[in-house]
Amino acid sequence: MVSPPQSHLRCSQPIDRIMTLAEIATLLNVALPSDGQRVIAGLNTLRDAGDTDVSFLSADTYVKDFATTRAAAVVVHRRVKLPPDHGRVVLIVDDADLAMATLLERFAPPVQRPPAGVHASASVAGSAVVSSDACIGAHVVVGERSRIGARVQLHAGVIVGDDVTVGDDSILHPNVVIRERITIGRRVTIHAGSVIGSDGFGYRWDGKRHAKIPQIGTVVIEDDVEIGSCVCIDRAKFSATRIGAGTKIDNLAQIGHNAQVGPHCIIVGQAGVAGSVTLGAGVVLGGQSAVRDHVTVGAQAMVAGCSGVMEDVDPKTVVSGLPAFPHRQSLREQAALRRLPELVNQLRKLADEVALLKKQ
Repeated sequence: MVSPPQSHLRCSQPIDRIMTLAEIATLLNVALPSDGQRVIAGLNTLRDAGDTDVSFLSADTYVKDFATTRAAAVVVHRRVKLPPDHGRVVLIVDDADLAMATLLERFAPPVQRPPAGVHASASVAGSAVVSSDACIGAHVVVGERSRIGARVQLHAGVIVGDDVTVGDDSILHPNVVIRERITIGRRVTIHAGSVIGSDGFGYRWDGKRHAKIPQIGTVVIEDDVEIGSCVCIDRAKFSATRIGAGTKIDNLAQIGHNAQVGPHCIIVGQAGVAGSVTLGAGVVLGGQSAVRDHVTVGAQAMVAGCSGVMEDVDPKTVVSGLPAFPHRQSLREQAALRRLPELVNQLRKLADEVALLKKQ
């Protein structure tokens, strides 16, 4: 069931990207500056900001740039020590990064979106149900019995297989592929080129060849998840591979079959999660880290970049290294390794002294 095209409608309106300093101060809930009616047209770094820009300062490291910036005002983290008599308009906040995130939402240019309705070049199965206010872009394919929720945006080239559900307000950017029997929650964003629901990597040597193990499960992406570009999330062998609500996955990550990723996890670029891994709530995986199959990483644990997790990690633990150990232990081992050439020389000298004593 497909509603007729409504190309005159848009899924959202452009954001007004001009504000006064007073409006910015009110938005950030800080004291009003004396030059409150000054017009601000954009945001920029301390070095690149002009006299109609707002910039931000979140660490003492960048105070030198603060001294030379031309920004009309600077959002400053409360803990930063500013030079006395700096003479600049500052907006003091508890967290400069969060404050700038708030401003970025207001100043961000509108993202190009497909018109509401179904593009003439899209292919939507007769048994599919598409909300009347969904945006179905050019060359999109929607399979049999799939359901596309309210205000969903399917950008050009998206492929949605049979028996898929895409929840309200979700956005699938160009060339995303959602394989058959997958469930996508509400307010999910999937960036260009990602593939959800490929077969899990399952094979068994039968004496002559790698026999493929059928993967008959599904993938469930819960609400408010954001998935970067070129991410692959494999379907389960049985049951479901699950990505918990609020989790954010960076570009080029791999999630193996039957993995259970808890809510509000952070998975940074090129991280790899093998099959049947369990990540507790709030786990952070650094870039290029890897977790081997059937391992559990406890809630709020953190895995440093380029680490390899080979065994279970306790909750609220920070691990690093290959194989990954508790971070302090890993640092001690790295420090000892750097001393290895010196220790080898000392050992040789001691061996020579022992050999000399034996000759006497």
